[in-house]
Amino acid sequence: MERQSWFARFQGHLAAVEAEMRACLPPAGVPSLAPFYGMMGYHLGWQDAAFRPARGREGKRLRPLLCLLGCKATGARWERALPAAAAVELVHNFTLVHDDIEDSSPLRRGRPAAWKLWGVPQAINAGDGLLIVARMALFRLRQRGLPPEVVLQAVEVLDQAILRICEGQYLDLSFEGRLDVSENAYAGMIARKTAILMETALHLGALAGGGGEKVIAALGAYGHALGLAFQVQDDLLGVWGEEERTGKPAAADIRGRKLGLPVVHALAQARPGDRAVLERVYGGEGPVGQDDVAAVLAVLERAGSREYVQEVAAHYHQEALRALEAVPAGPAREALAEIAAALVGREA
Repeated sequence: MERQSWFARFQGHLAAVEAEMRACLPPAGVPSLAPFYGMMGYHLGWQDAAFRPARGREGKRLRPLLCLLGCKATGARWERALPAAAAVELVHNFTLVHDDIEDSSPLRRGRPAAWKLWGVPQAINAGDGLLIVARMALFRLRQRGLPPEVVLQAVEVLDQAILRICEGQYLDLSFEGRLDVSENAYAGMIARKTAILMETALHLGALAGGGGEKVIAALGAYGHALGLAFQVQDDLLGVWGEEERTGKPAAADIRGRKLGLPVVHALAQARPGDRAVLERVYGGEGPVGQDDVAAVLAVLERAGSREYVQEVAAHYHQEALRALEAVPAGPAREALAEIAAALVGREA
């Protein structure tokens, strides 16, 4: 199920998420604060750089869709989980604003990143604002009929996830410049940085739907495995993805000396001469030139890293499908299985 068919099949769901997110973002109140909220709107794809209404690339909106399907999988109406879906997507975008700064990434979804337009301090502030708006969004679950104790439980689940994400980002940054990172350490990092939010999206959806512990656990396990597969595929695209599809420069992860799974694998498998190439490029400073990019790509090819990463993504995909077996059969479970299949082998 490609991204285009998500729009066709779940257009109503995604439109409702957009409306909920817009409702969560408070008005500026005074003209001097309009740019503060405008930066958020720009990052979310709702405005251009002059803060005029626009329709930029908004991202996959995958996580809120998972949240709604998690709710639907319990037998409840998906609309009950809309505030949680909005909260999850806003948290995701908070992380992206900060990631772009910490990774010095100049582009986001084919447009200049927020920090490139308004500077690092203001982009940090806008990202922090998105985080607080996300937490406030969960309290709108009361309007969907959820009792206060369930709303507080949802807040706790989200806050724990945010802390895990920050842990994962710390680990990711701490890996920079290191060539001794094992695959197990890498997996622990992406479990926190990426997988936890997909797991949490499904957890919150099932919680909003009134699901039992068994269903919540199964959906969480599916989301965890799906998140791992998603990040591994992202690592693949970070090296071999096409700029027209990803919105980022070709071999962006090599140029940024990002220690993704392809390089972690190659470091463990490469012959001494090839390892020396990786040590020179990833241990160096300054811009990574085209010759260095080509040299690293050649090392990855000789190590079989591309094929290995594809195998790992397929393994996590199978784990996700096995977890779904404990979820009640129905349209929601079918959709979750199709989404998992679509994410493995995606090109953007």
